[in-house]
Amino acid sequence: MFDVKAEAKKLVSKMTLEEKVSQMLHTAPAIERLNIPSYNWWSEALHGVARAGVATVFPQAIGLAASFDPDFIYDVACVISDEGRAKYHAYQEEGDHDVFKGLTFWSPNVNIFRDPRWGRGHETYGEDPYLTARLGVAFIKGLQGDDRNALKTAACAKHFAVHSGPEGLRHEFNAVVDEYDLWNTYLPAFEACVKEGDVEAVMGAYNRTNGEPCCGSKTLLIDILRDQWEFDGHVVSDCWAIKDFHECHKVTDTPVESVALAVRNGCDLNCGNLFGYCIAAVEEGMLTEEEIDRAVTNLMVTRMRLGLLGAPENKRYTSIPYDVIDCDKHRQINLDAARKTLVLLKNDGCLPLKTDGMKTIAVAGPNADSRIALEGNYMGVASDHVTVLQGVKRLAGEKGLRTTYAEGCPLYKDNDSVLSQNIGDRQAEALIVSKRADAVILVLGLNRDLEGEQGDTGNQFAAGDKLGLVLPGRQQIMAEAVLAEAKKKGIPSVVVLLSGSALDLRWADENANAVIQGFYPGSQGGLAIAELIFGKISPEGRLPLTFYRSDEDLPEFTDYAMQNRTYRYFKGETLYPFGFGLGYEPFELSNAVYKDGCVTATVTNKGKTRAAETVQVYMAIEGEKENWNLCGMQKVRLDAGASVAITIEIPSAAFLRYDAEGETRLCYGKKALHIGFCQPDARSVALKKHQPIRLEVRG
Repeated sequence: MFDVKAEAKKLVSKMTLEEKVSQMLHTAPAIERLNIPSYNWWSEALHGVARAGVATVFPQAIGLAASFDPDFIYDVACVISDEGRAKYHAYQEEGDHDVFKGLTFWSPNVNIFRDPRWGRGHETYGEDPYLTARLGVAFIKGLQGDDRNALKTAACAKHFAVHSGPEGLRHEFNAVVDEYDLWNTYLPAFEACVKEGDVEAVMGAYNRTNGEPCCGSKTLLIDILRDQWEFDGHVVSDCWAIKDFHECHKVTDTPVESVALAVRNGCDLNCGNLFGYCIAAVEEGMLTEEEIDRAVTNLMVTRMRLGLLGAPENKRYTSIPYDVIDCDKHRQINLDAARKTLVLLKNDGCLPLKTDGMKTIAVAGPNADSRIALEGNYMGVASDHVTVLQGVKRLAGEKGLRTTYAEGCPLYKDNDSVLSQNIGDRQAEALIVSKRADAVILVLGLNRDLEGEQGDTGNQFAAGDKLGLVLPGRQQIMAEAVLAEAKKKGIPSVVVLLSGSALDLRWADENANAVIQGFYPGSQGGLAIAELIFGKISPEGRLPLTFYRSDEDLPEFTDYAMQNRTYRYFKGETLYPFGFGLGYEPFELSNAVYKDGCVTATVTNKGKTRAAETVQVYMAIEGEKENWNLCGMQKVRLDAGASVAITIEIPSAAFLRYDAEGETRLCYGKKALHIGFCQPDARSVALKKHQPIRLEVRG
């Protein structure tokens, strides 16, 4: 039997110091005398194989999280890893070993989306540790396959740890967090990825956490990751993060000191080139060659697990044909993903759109015909896109309806043309088409140019972050004018938001007949949105993050304390709560019982068509800091009138909290489980028109 770790050590023992160090850079060169080909470690697969040409572009991670469906996330990840394998082997045949063409995918991002102003929040699975953990583990298993020593691809949990902006400060910022929040909010998803997902890699964050730079933190990388969690994969730095040690964090004085700190404390691979100084660090006595050996062995183990060095070829993976790339089957799964991730936030009865007697539907807004607003960041190139405008045109045409279109305003600028004399030079056209229509659909929001990673695609405002929660530019001014006209005419108005984060939607909630949160819904997202509007599907997405009324309700962006953040700690009234989402068909929950660590109940579709609902279980414990915690969930799909008995296992962690040393303690306060289709707070109950069932828990 092939012993991966023994073979890796044997291979490393044959390398010179210079050869070993060369393998610690993400651009690892070939060592021909040892039959080691060159390999570029940097590849991305956040919601599809990214930056390597054509691939299926699924909804962005925050949208996938809205499915609340780990089984489906696993299916999506299996598609991604199929395409990743197919692309890798095809590129190998062409001798192309360049960046983004390997099998080590730096995904998923399991940071907690603690503040809606963070530009990279749409890369995450939202604000809840339990949901993030369950989806992260499912995604990892879909990427890596069922055999840790014969990986399909290698996943990477990032960014470890306590990382969620501000983007503009990330290279010098010190995230100060108390031990309670560290262990009970910021670390659980990573722990699950390591212990349950067997994730092959962990990426350190740019920032410091409690004074230690994350990519050289003994606390994070040795004490917690290696010693406490027994992680046996490799650790990679975020890109060019090691130079921040001396240039920005000022915890070291020289590059040699920086690489010594990183390697000594468990960072094996440098995304960047600074680890070239490891030779000098050994020569100057700051590192031992044994420490270099440890790092390189970890890296060789990963390459062997992938079958790239020495290990037997895994025919299941090497035989995946290139024809799977963005194929019809994958495109259908992508469309299903978009359908599962759309969240209906408001509906006064206007949806599904009743088109009898209608002749014209107006579609307006800067995201209506935008491909970039479908994609999010870290994306591949889809071979086919369906924008919202195209989706509406297609389905309206099937009903004999005409679709008119106006941009209404640019995404963030005042005017489309620098020659315009009037501010808002596209607004009149939106009013023109609205006045001549029988219904109006406004497609607004953001895109990856307005929220994203610092320096990735550029940002007009704050290095990737949002300055606030209001729509940029003249979008709200234009939208309010169009909605006023629709109300005056008495025609239905639908607001569709394409964004990766929460926005201030009080105006839409007050003035539109319906509001849909589409996130960045993937290359087929426009068709799914049109299907929802016309009633071909029933919406089933649920919010993986809180929509606050405004950013005035939030603490300072730089404050990493969880107090008054997210549904678990927020004390005010939200606009749209975590876990909320409407459907077209009413569901009923009955016969709920908690026994032997499980909640059982009966779910019934009381509607007239097949639809889906998400059963959510929250644990509330008297005397603990949290309002309550999500601790169980199950997606249920039923035909009209059908019922199903469900069983949801409640993990033991729901009854526990971590102490300052990362050890768990039992909670002794009175406990209650709330099982239903939303949170048990008053706002959720009022919006959902559903009261979760409260179950007392003894002991």
